[in-house]
Amino acid sequence: MFRIWSFYLVYLLRWFRFYHQALTKYDIHSPFVANFIEYVLEDDRNFYLFPEIERMRARLLRNHIPIEIMDYGAGSLADRRKIRPVSSIAKHGAVSEETGKQLFRLVAEYRPKTLLELGCSLGISGMYLAGATHEGHLYTLEGCPETAQMADLSFKRVEISNYTLHVGLFAEVLPKILAELPQVDLVYFDGDHRSGSTKSYFEACLTKAHQDSVFVFADIHWSLEMQEAWQELRKHPKVRCSIDLFHIGVLFFKEEILEPMHLSLIKASLKPWRLGFFGHKI
Repeated sequence: MFRIWSFYLVYLLRWFRFYHQALTKYDIHSPFVANFIEYVLEDDRNFYLFPEIERMRARLLRNHIPIEIMDYGAGSLADRRKIRPVSSIAKHGAVSEETGKQLFRLVAEYRPKTLLELGCSLGISGMYLAGATHEGHLYTLEGCPETAQMADLSFKRVEISNYTLHVGLFAEVLPKILAELPQVDLVYFDGDHRSGSTKSYFEACLTKAHQDSVFVFADIHWSLEMQEAWQELRKHPKVRCSIDLFHIGVLFFKEEILEPMHLSLIKASLKPWRLGFFGHKI
């Protein structure tokens, strides 16, 4: 219990550090970043699929059937049991509603055709990703067979069909998938919160990336190890713009961005006094 409370205290301190340095739309002059803020960060429209996905989440939170967990990553701090009820996985492991909607808007705005997800879990994030596009296809990976089975059922219940679910170790399955894809347009990394693995999967996916690709990393402040990995990845020579939203980090590779930008952004409503008179303009 002490370990959990200690984690949350450190996590809260990381949030305040992020909050202190985060910019709002009033600090930004870059058209590219301003567009991101308008259509991904600040957009509060309720898209057609949001209620359906959240009803599926509620259903999973009521599901107390135990399943066997095979965790190959850093693991869950809140619940480390090998046999866990589905409700616990939905509570501690699924993407939040806010982040899910941001993933949906990323897809809706940048319109990737080939989407790749590392870490399907129960399928909540995948439903937001695949549900945002009628033209794209999601390839999602999950290491735990029983969790993947629940995710597959969730996709079907929400009537999302533009996905392919692969089960197995990322290190073994990812190279096979990448070998079959001509390119990747959007990648969501959320299956292994270890620094070495994160950087390894980034480099693998980078071989199929192009200047319009979008890479999204979950839980970039979850641990010191993930923070260090994020700081290293955002400064990769091919990255032209990195955006830290605290719960996720987004990397862009657009060559027309001549001077690399590394930003932390927050909704203007969370800093209502910041009207552009203070701070640095980008």
